[in-house]
Formats: sequence, structure tokens, C-alpha cells
Amino acid sequence: MPSPLTALLCLGESWYGRAIEAGEALTRPSIWAEPDSRIPEGKPAAIWCQGLPGAEEYQLHSEGVRFPIAAMTSRTAGRYRCFCRSGELWSEPSEPLDLVVTGMYDTPTLWVQPGPTVTSGENVTFYCRLETVTNTFFLLQEGGPSHPQGSHGAVPAEFPMGPVTSAHTGTYRCFGAYSDHVWSFPSEPVKLLVTGEEAPTPAAWDHTAQNLLRIGLAVLVLVALTWLLAEDWLCRWRTQEGACHAQAGMDCDVCAVPQSGGHLHGVGGGGGGDGLLRQIRSLACAPARPPLPHSGLP
Repeated sequence: MPSPLTALLCLGESWYGRAIEAGEALTRPSIWAEPDSRIPEGKPAAIWCQGLPGAEEYQLHSEGVRFPIAAMTSRTAGRYRCFCRSGELWSEPSEPLDLVVTGMYDTPTLWVQPGPTVTSGENVTFYCRLETVTNTFFLLQEGGPSHPQGSHGAVPAEFPMGPVTSAHTGTYRCFGAYSDHVWSFPSEPVKLLVTGEEAPTPAAWDHTAQNLLRIGLAVLVLVALTWLLAEDWLCRWRTQEGACHAQAGMDCDVCAVPQSGGHLHGVGGGGGGDGLLRQIRSLACAPARPPLPHSGLP
């Protein structure tokens, strides 16, 4: 016979079936347990069901409805779903919540091999044994994944891990299970410490080497392009400089001045005209001055 709480939570199943037949249903609500989904025997707990705002099931609480459990027992343990209703419509069922009662019958023993302190990259195995007849065990890491690691059939139960990393460092406990929702007392805690740096795998080395090779090739291409551009600019600059010097020499070589007799003497003539010729060269080869502004006078 189902417990009153189970009947209360599953009350909406028949209404939900009618809503599905009509092709209508509300969005499924969320469900969770407090303080945890694994509760020691005799301790209080609460199941929360949160649906859409305005759902009539939550008229006492704006964000959801609470189903209290005064004392956890094997009868209140089990799998739960919740529904919510708005008008004539029922929601889809929530995801299942497995509520487990612990602290039943006996206490298992937990140990780890090769030891509680190992180096990163090693393999370890946890062993869990219970004197009471059961072949189902669960291993939990405090603060780790919410879903425990299970083992069925072997006694003692084996939980292999590895290669281990710093993420495996922590405190572990194991439970023996008499059913899916009725577990033993927790074992004494076993602390696993993983030391040392994790050695990179060959695949990681290959990936790193490929990245370094790509970066090196990119740097070489950039250096080569920079050198080519600099060489081209320098060549252009030298060509232009040589052309300017050649043009300046040609202009100065053809400079000449008229003498008093009306004859022109070329560059290199003898006599006293050399000094005047040098003056003419300096004037002819000097940069042109800008014209004076026009004053407007005749």
C-alpha cells in the first residue's frame, strides 16, 4: 500500500492522463528534496515541487508546494514525481526523484588500494564490504557528483578509478543497499590524496607540437615579407637618389655665361673667367627661389 505522501504526490496522474487525451498539458514542474535525496532513518525531510506561477497547487506558496516528511523510514523512501494543476489542466509529470533512507541494519567497511596517497596518473581501486547479505553497493565522494557509483554482484565490491587526477582528491564513503531506496549506514570516511603533476599524453604532445609549428611558420613568413618590403623600399630610394645626383651634375656642366665680346665660353675655359664661372655654377644649380608677390605697381 502506498504511503499517504506517495498518494498525495501521484494524485494528479489520472488528471494528467485526461489532459494527454485532450492534447493539452502544462509544462512539467521541478522536484527536489531537502536537505538531500539521501536521508538517515528518523530524520525529517521535505520534497519540493515547483511549477508555473499561478498554478492552483501552489496557492499557499508563490514559488511551489512543500510536502514535509516528519521522520524518514523505509515506507517514505521511494521514487516520486509531482504534478501541478491550473484550472482543468494538469502538468506533465516532473522528472523522477529517488528518495533514499540510510542508516539501516549494518555498517560497511571501505578501503583503497594501493593506498590513500597516490601520484597523478596512477590507477586506484576502492573496496567496500558488508557483513549483512547484500551484493549491491554505492560509493560517494563528498562534494562530488550527485549520482553515486554502483557495483553489483561482487563481494567485496570493487570501484576502480584511473588514471587519477587532482579532481579525484577527496573524502569517500560507501553504502550497502538492500533495495534501490533502502541503504545501510555509511562507512567510515576514506580520504584519497592525489599528488604530483599530470603527465601530458602523447595526443596532447602532438597537438602542442602542431600548434608550435604553425606559430613558427607564421613568424617566418612575416619576417620574410618584412625583409622583402624593406629591400624594395631601399632599392627605390637608392635609384631616386642616384637619378637626382645625375640630373644635378648635368645641369651644372652645361652652365655658361656671356662675355663682353658677346661670345659664350663653355665650362673648362682658361683665363680669368674661371672665378666668374664658378659663381655662375653656384647660381644656376641653386634651388629656385619663390617669386616675389606682385605689388600691383607698373
